[in-house]
Amino acid sequence: MPSFPSRRRVLAVGAGAALGAGAFGTPPASASPASSGRSAGPSAGREETRSLDELYRAALAEGGKLVVYAGGDTPTQQDGTKAAFKDRFPEIDLTLIVDYSKYHDVRVDNQFATDTLVPDVVQFQTLQDFDRWKQQGRLLHYKPAGFSKIYDRFKDPQGAWVATGAIAFSFMYSTATVGSDVQLSPRDLIDPKWKGRIASSYPHDDDAVLYLYALYAQKYGWDWVAELAAQDVQFAQGSNSPGEAVFGGRKAIGVGTAGSAVGSSPVKFVIAEGHPFMAWGQRAAILKQAKNSTAAKLFLNWQVPTERQQRSFNGWSVRTDVTPPAGLKQIWEYPDAHVDGFPRFMADRAAVERWKQTFALYFGEVKGDPTPGWLGLHPGS
Repeated sequence: MPSFPSRRRVLAVGAGAALGAGAFGTPPASASPASSGRSAGPSAGREETRSLDELYRAALAEGGKLVVYAGGDTPTQQDGTKAAFKDRFPEIDLTLIVDYSKYHDVRVDNQFATDTLVPDVVQFQTLQDFDRWKQQGRLLHYKPAGFSKIYDRFKDPQGAWVATGAIAFSFMYSTATVGSDVQLSPRDLIDPKWKGRIASSYPHDDDAVLYLYALYAQKYGWDWVAELAAQDVQFAQGSNSPGEAVFGGRKAIGVGTAGSAVGSSPVKFVIAEGHPFMAWGQRAAILKQAKNSTAAKLFLNWQVPTERQQRSFNGWSVRTDVTPPAGLKQIWEYPDAHVDGFPRFMADRAAVERWKQTFALYFGEVKGDPTPGWLGLHPGS
C-alpha cells in the first residue's frame, strides 16, 4: 500500500476479441449506493470503551511490544505512521515491516504452518486473505472504538477485520508539462504525443494496479491496450514508481499509483466522471495468536478515530461521519471507483491469474528486484 505522495465493457475487436469479459469470469462491478454506517448481521461484541491512554497502560503492562506487517512498496513508506505512533505512545516498542502484500500474506501463512508467527497486526491490500483467515479462525474478532461509524463494506460485521485507510489508484500528470487547463482521461493515454512520456507500475505485479488496468480494458477495449503497449511506457515494480517519475520530472504521466485529489499541486490526480479508477479500504486485523494483543488493539484504536481519519493525505476516510474536503464525495459514492468490485475481483484468484498473464503478453514480463527488498521468512522477529 503506498502512502505516496507527501507523496468495462470489453470491445470485442481485432485479435483481442477472444479475450472478452467472458474469458475472465464476472467483470468488475461498479460500487453500489452508499449504505449506512451501521453493520448488518450478528454482533461479535461491543465496541472498545477504553480510552487510548487506558489501552496504552494495559499494553505496557502486557510487555510494551508490537509487531505490524504492512503492505507497501518501500522499506520507509510507513515511517510517518511509525513516527506518529511513537510520538503518541513513546514507550511501545513498535516494529513495523513493509513489504508487498502478496509476499507478506504467504509469509504469514508459512509462519502459521511452522508455528513461528511474528506479527500481531496485519494490514494488507490482499483483501481475500482476511476472509480466508476469518474462516480458518486465525483472526481475533474485535471492534475498535468508532466501529459503528466505519462504512459497512470497510469492516467485517463480526470485527474480524476493519479498514484503516481508503486508498485510490488512478493516473496522474504533470500540469507543468501537460498543461494546467488540459483535462486528460485514460482514453487519451494512447495519443501518440505521449509516446515515451508515460511511467506505469506493472499491472501484472500488483493486484490493485491489475484491477485498474482490467477496468481500462473493459471500458476502452483490447485495441486500446495494444495501442498503450506501443507507447514505450516505462514500467517498473512498485506502485510508488509512477508518482516518483512524474513528481521527479522524468515523465509527464504516471499510471497505476495512489494520489490525492485534494488541493492544488504541480501534479493532477485524475478522477474523471464516466472514466474508471479504483479504490478500496486497506484492511487490518489482529491475529488470534498475537503475542501482543493489547498493543494490537491500541494500534487499531489509534488508526480509526475521527481526528486521524480527517488527516488522510487524499481526503478520503473509512468513516461515514468524516466529511471529505470541498469538491470531494465519500469514496464509496463514486461509481467509477468500483469500491465493491475490487474485493470480488481479489477473491477470484483464477481470473486474477488470467488477467496477469494476458497483460504480460501485451507489456512483457515483470523485470527488476522488489522495491522493499528481499525480507525472508521472519522479518521483525
